Amino acid sequence: MNTKIKQIHKKLKVKSTTDNLSRIRDFIHQTAMECKLPKEKIGDIILAVDEACTNVIKHAYKYSPEGEIDIDIKCKNNRFYVIITDKGEKFDITLIPEPDLEKYHKEKRVGGLGIFLMRKLMDEVKYSHLSGNRNRVTLIKYL
Repeated sequence: MNTKIKQIHKKLKVKSTTDNLSRIRDFIHQTAMECKLPKEKIGDIILAVDEACTNVIKHAYKYSPEGEIDIDIKCKNNRFYVIITDKGEKFDITLIPEPDLEKYHKEKRVGGLGIFLMRKLMDEVKYSHLSGNRNRVTLIKYL
């Protein structure tokens, strides 16, 4: 199926609460559908974005509901970009190594695989620290 990918640019701003994760998932799903993304890729994108936003809520804002998460979606040049920006605590995901899944399983650990999942589900994961004490994670899926 060679459906033309539609060019779109949309934004969403939410407070940093776990209650807003479903709103973020719906926004990603709706926008991905508008871009005419293949259904099998939409689930991967939603899960990766959910993990990234959960990390912002937990780690950048330490569960403070006063923080804000900006989500900027661009669908262009056969790429689906999700740019997540926050003003929370600095956290460089590029410093997190690949987990030892065998050891992780043996120790019956729970959680802590968000960045690993983002890297597996998306084609590119980029982190940058911007002026104004802002963090940005860019998730890119090739279409």
